[in-house]
Amino acid sequence: MAITPLDIANMALAVLDEAPIDSLDQDVKAARLLNLHFDLTREAELTKCAWVFAILRATIAGSDSGNGACTLNFTYELPADCLRPLPLTHNGEADGVPISWRQEAGLIYCDQPGPLVIRYVANLTDPNDWDALFTEVLVAALAIKIAHPLTHKSGMIDVARAAYDRALDAAFNANAIQRGGRLYTASWSLQRGDGRGVR
Repeated sequence: MAITPLDIANMALAVLDEAPIDSLDQDVKAARLLNLHFDLTREAELTKCAWVFAILRATIAGSDSGNGACTLNFTYELPADCLRPLPLTHNGEADGVPISWRQEAGLIYCDQPGPLVIRYVANLTDPNDWDALFTEVLVAALAIKIAHPLTHKSGMIDVARAAYDRALDAAFNANAIQRGGRLYTASWSLQRGDGRGVR
């Protein structure tokens, strides 16, 4: 069944025991509040966690900025739909050997020549592309945002926060959110590819 932003907005209103709206453009307070907060809240909730459904992979070409040896002198432009890159590794896999990098605005600086395979959290805007557990989190997050200005009841904020906590716990328990890569037991010298200490 297709789901729309209006469906999500009405689910957020249901959390607060408020009447549904007919459109996000409707000239009523609930619609104005939901329209105001919808996109920003969606992006914030996508960015906060590494949602499995929103992780995409891209191969990006870089350029040598010529800053000299042993520095982060290779520059890469992030994909346009990137909300945040995930930790970079030599092979682009979650459990790969980490590489040194930093992000500044829409650029990545690292010590590896390209092309570079990156994994990132994408800005997916179609609700039909989302995991159902993310939708539950977004519904509760929207309810938190609009609870006080809409109902003027502080208890409704607590109701919405409890719904948010339950939804987030369910997502973690179902592995809908990626946790960190595998733990490394090797020494740092092995992780960086230096095998001189191995006999």
